[in-house]
Amino acid sequence: MSKKNMKRLIIILVLIAAGNIFIAQTISNNKEKIEIAKFDDTLKVFKPTPNQAETERIIQTILSRYHYKKAKFDDSLSEVVFDRFLKTIDPNRNYLLASDVEDFKKARDEFDDDFKEGNLEHAYNMFNVFYRRFIERNNFGNSLLEKEMDFTKDEQYQVDRENAAWPKDTQEANEIWRLKVKNDALGLKLTGKNWKEISESLKKRYDNLKKALTQYSDEDVFQLLMNSYTEAVDPHTNYLSPITSENFKINMSLSLEGIGAQLQQDDEYTKVAEIVVGGPAFKSNLIHKGDKIVAVAQGDTGEFVDVVGWRITEVVQLIRGPKGSAVRLHILEAEEGNAAEPKEIRLVRDKIKLEEQASKQKVLEIKDNKTYKIGVITVPAFYTDFEAQSKGEKDYKSTTADVKKLISELQKEKVDGIVIDLRNNGGGALNEAISLTGLFIEDGPVVQVKNANGQIDVGEDPDPNQIYDGPLAVLVNKFSASASEIFAGAIQDYGRGIIIGDQTYGKGTVQNLIDLSRLMNTSGSDDKAGQVKLTIAKYYRINGGSTQNKGVVPDIKFPSYFTDPKEFGESSEPSALPWDQIKPSDYHLYGNIKKFVPELEQKHEERLKKNNEFENLLEDIDEYKIEHDKKFVSLNEKVRKQEKDQLEEKRFQRENEMRKAKGLKLLKKGETPVASDKQEVIDDALLQESANILKDYIQLTIG
Repeated sequence: MSKKNMKRLIIILVLIAAGNIFIAQTISNNKEKIEIAKFDDTLKVFKPTPNQAETERIIQTILSRYHYKKAKFDDSLSEVVFDRFLKTIDPNRNYLLASDVEDFKKARDEFDDDFKEGNLEHAYNMFNVFYRRFIERNNFGNSLLEKEMDFTKDEQYQVDRENAAWPKDTQEANEIWRLKVKNDALGLKLTGKNWKEISESLKKRYDNLKKALTQYSDEDVFQLLMNSYTEAVDPHTNYLSPITSENFKINMSLSLEGIGAQLQQDDEYTKVAEIVVGGPAFKSNLIHKGDKIVAVAQGDTGEFVDVVGWRITEVVQLIRGPKGSAVRLHILEAEEGNAAEPKEIRLVRDKIKLEEQASKQKVLEIKDNKTYKIGVITVPAFYTDFEAQSKGEKDYKSTTADVKKLISELQKEKVDGIVIDLRNNGGGALNEAISLTGLFIEDGPVVQVKNANGQIDVGEDPDPNQIYDGPLAVLVNKFSASASEIFAGAIQDYGRGIIIGDQTYGKGTVQNLIDLSRLMNTSGSDDKAGQVKLTIAKYYRINGGSTQNKGVVPDIKFPSYFTDPKEFGESSEPSALPWDQIKPSDYHLYGNIKKFVPELEQKHEERLKKNNEFENLLEDIDEYKIEHDKKFVSLNEKVRKQEKDQLEEKRFQRENEMRKAKGLKLLKKGETPVASDKQEVIDDALLQESANILKDYIQLTIG
C-alpha cells in the first residue's frame, strides 16, 4: 500500500489529555503443561485466529513506518514485549511458578521473529499456562475459607510482589496464597464483619475473579498481547480490539454521566483513571485518580456488592444510574498505599454540563503593609464548543473566551496581579492552549510540533492584542498535563509569569486513531480489526526543550506527595519517549523572573514555618511515603488494629487542629471527617501561598 493511500486512511483524532483512555488491562497468560492438563482437562484453550495474524502484521507495519519512533521490532524490543506481556498477565507474581517462567524465557528473544511470521503461539501458550495456574490458586483460595483463620499469629503478608521471586513450586505458591487470603479476610474483619460474612464475601470475590477470566475470549488475549507490544514502543500507543473500538465513543460520552469518573482495570481491581471536571466525583473531592473501587451499593440502604475481580464493563453498569440517585462505594485510597483499608463514600449521580467545566474567578486579599488584591482564575480544562465553532458562531464557548471575560471582570476590580490555577487540568484542545497564551503576550510562537518525518510546525499566537500585561503566576501540580504544560511552558519561556507548584505530568506527544479494518482485506465481510492509537508527533517549547517526560519544572516548588519522578507521571513509564531538544523559536523575553526566584523562595520558606496547613501537609506526605513504601503488612489482628487506631487518632487530632484554626466545627470521637473539607483547606492554603508569592513579586518589581 502506498504511503499516500495509507495517509488517506488515517482518522485524525488528536488526544492531548494525559494518560490512556481505553478499557483493557487485567490478567492473561498461556502455555500447556502436562501435569496441569491432568489437573483439569476441561478448561478451555485460547488460540490465535488467522485474522489476528494479519492484524498483528499490519500493526507492525504501522509502528515501523508511521510511529514517531519508527520502531523496529528486533531482539531487543522482543525482550521488552515479552517482559511486559508476562507482567500484564501476572503483575504481582501470585500465580505462575518459577519453572513456568523459565520455560517461557526460551522464547524471550523470539517474539520479533514470531510476529514477523504471524505466529502468536508462544504468547498464547503463556496465557494458557497462566489460566490453569490461576484456576489452581483460585480453587485453593476458596478451600481456605471453609475454616475460620487464626489472626493471633505473628505472620506477615508481602503486599508488593512486583519484584519478588516467582514461587518455586506449588507448595510455595499455596503458602503465598494462604497469606493473601488471610490478608483479604483480615481487611474485612477490621471493618466489623464476622467470619461467616467474611467467608461468603471472599468466596464471591474469588468466584468473580474466576468468572471474569473464564469469560475471556481469544480476542481479549490478543488485545493484551498487542498492547504489550504497542506500549513497549510508547505508553500512549495502544491497540483497541473491535469490541473496545466500537464502544470507544460510547464510553467517552457515558463517562460524562453517573459519577463523572473514567475507570480502567488494574489486575483484579477497578481503578479510577481520570476524574471528569465538573462531575459528582470532582465536586465531592472524595475519590481521586488512582483510587480503587472494591464494592458498590445502590442508594442509601442497598447492600454492598464486592466487585473485586469483576470485568470493567460490569462495574461501570453498577456505578451508573439515573440522575439524582445515590451510589455508595468502598474505595482503597491511592494515597494510603499498600496498607489501605476500605473507606465508604457516597455520591449522587448527575450529568455533567459544559458550563460546570467552565473557568471561574475570585479575588484574594493579601495584607502586608497594605492590602493587595490578587485575582485567581481557575481553568479546569482547555475546552471549546467544536459544534458551534464549526457552524461559524462568533460567541461559541471556549476557555480563551471565558478567561478573556474573567480578566475584564478582575481588571474592573483593580486587582494587583492574577494567578492562573491549572491544578488537575489534564489538557484538552491544543488551539485553546495557544490562544489562551496569546491573552498574555503581544504575539509570537507558543509551541512547536515535530512529526515523525522531522518536520516542525510552529503554533503562533493568532491575536496581536495583549489582553493582560500585569503581574502573573501559574499554579500547577503533577496532574497538570499536555495543553496545560504547553501554556505553562510558554509563560515561563517568555518570562511572562512565575510558575508555582509541582513538576507537571510530562505528556508531550500527539496521537492519531487508525482504523485497521480499512487497511485489511475485510471488504464485503463482517470482520473488523479494531483501531490503533498511534503517537505521531512531539510537542516542544519555544525554548527548544520538549514538554515530554520532564514536563514543566516550577520556579517555586511546593511540597508534594510525588517527589520521585519514577513514581508518577510520564517519567514513571519505562517506554516513555525521551526528553530532547530542537532549535529554539524566535521570541523576545517579557521579563527575567529567574533573578527574583532566590528572594521569592526565601520569603516562601519563612511563611511555611509559620503555616499550620503546610505543616499538616508535610506530615501527611511523610505518612503517605511510609505507607506507600510498605512491602509487608502484619496479619495479627491486634497489631493491625493498633496501627490503624494510632493512625486514625493522629489524623483526628490534626483534623481538629485545622478546624479550630479555620473556625470550623470540631469533630467528635468516632465522627468521620469529610475528605473534601480537608482537601479544600489544603487547596486553599496552596492557593493562598501562590497569591503571597505573586504579592512578593509585585513588591520586588513594582513596589
